[in-house]
Parts: sequence; C-alpha cells; structure tokens
Amino acid sequence: MFAPCLEALHRKKPMIHAISNYVTANDCANMLLACGASPIMADDPGESAEITALCQGLAVNIGTLHQHTVPAMIASGRAANAKGIPAVLDPVGAGASKLRTVTALQLLREVRFDVIRGNLSEIKTLALGSGATHGVDADPGDAVTGETLPAAVAFVKAFAARTGAVVAVTGNIDIVADGSTAYCIYNGHPMMGRVTGTGCQLTCLTAAFAAANPGHLREAAAAAVCAMGLCGELAHRRLGPLDGNASYRNYIIDAVYHLTPEQLEEGTRYEVR
Repeated sequence: MFAPCLEALHRKKPMIHAISNYVTANDCANMLLACGASPIMADDPGESAEITALCQGLAVNIGTLHQHTVPAMIASGRAANAKGIPAVLDPVGAGASKLRTVTALQLLREVRFDVIRGNLSEIKTLALGSGATHGVDADPGDAVTGETLPAAVAFVKAFAARTGAVVAVTGNIDIVADGSTAYCIYNGHPMMGRVTGTGCQLTCLTAAFAAANPGHLREAAAAAVCAMGLCGELAHRRLGPLDGNASYRNYIIDAVYHLTPEQLEEGTRYEVR
C-alpha cells in the first residue's frame, strides 16, 4: 500500500521549505535529508515566499512562535498555494496560549493547507476555536484508546471534510483521514515521547511524502506516519544498555535513512475505517 509513496520520495528527492522552530530545526533538516528530500529553512518575511516558490513542498510549524515569523508563514503558505505545491501545518501547542491559538486559526483562514498534523488537543483547538493542551503535549483526556477510537475517527473525518485537508492526528493510536476514509495506525514506541521534536520531524517527513505524491495526499500522509512509527520501533531495537534518549533520536534518523519500501510495506500495522 505505502511502498510506492516511499519509492516516489526516493526517486523525486523534493526540496522542502521548512519553517520549523529553533528547538528542533536541526533534527528536522536531518530528517528531510535522511528520507531523501532536500531541506531549506527561511522564516524572514523578506524572502520566505521567494524561497517557497523554489520548492516542491512546505512545512509550517508554530513551535517557537514569534510575531515577526507569522507574516513569513502566511506569505509562504500563499506562495505554496499559488504554485500548487503541498503545504503542511503543524499547530504546535495550539490552545496553550492566545497567541498560538489565534495564529493557528489565522493560518487556516488565509492559507489552504493540504495536510494538518498535530495531537488531538491541537486539532480540537483548530476545530472548536479554543482548547487546552499541556504545553505542547496533548491533554491526557484526549488520549486515543480502543474505546475512544470510533469517536476520534468520526471527529477527524468531520474536521477533514470541513477544511478540505488530510488530517493526521498522532498519539497512542494515530489517525490519518480525509472526509471519507481513515487509516488507524498502530506503529511507534512509547519512548518516542522522550525525544524532543519527533512530531516536528514527522511534519517535515509528511511534507516530503506529500511533495513526492501530490496526487495521493491521504496515502502519502499515512505513509509518513507509518514510516516514522516503524522507524521508532526499529531504532528502539538497536538501543544498547548505555544508550538513552539522545542515542534514540539519532537511531530514529538512521532508521529513516535506511528504510526501504519493502520494510515499510512489511512493517506497517494499520486498519482502514
């Protein structure tokens, strides 16, 4: 199912403009290189739109938000829309502060995003106009479990239909959906939560998959989520007795670098709803 998406990514090697945050920018750039894409990062309004126009995909991440970067995000998003390249939004921490919430909602109004990726608390904030998160983490009450999965899938599908975007919600169980179909993904490892920026890296990985597969955005986003989760599993198996979360971060990037279409096809665990 998802092997062709990774094959296209390896073949096309898209350039991705990533407006990331300064906590995770280096890891995001390395994640893009590991998957076969080419990163470029520019968050000054004087050049952001021009840089986007050179690329095949855009990732916008509001993780370390500053007032001067908001115009750059909007300009880049409009440039992506004008060029017809996939744009991905990561509304990090939406609901944690007024600035984050207002900015995320403004971006949704002014830019057409092809994929929106976040935890369930962040996505609820976008859908409802307000919400609550624990910093940049989901509220514990928003954890997706076997019992809450049907309601979560219905919510994500409805939000996707409303926005016209593919929506990727990551957590204990990942959900990637458009208005009609959802992939419920079971890959990943709990230790991924002990590494700063795995979500930010996934957003860039999603932009790369989308850029390489613009006609199959739902499958591209699901492939990215499966790949990241699977690489989290592969990296965990590699850990030695003296390895910790810093080694784990590097091993995840290494696993993405070495991931083959065959591994992705064989290692994914998901169901369609």
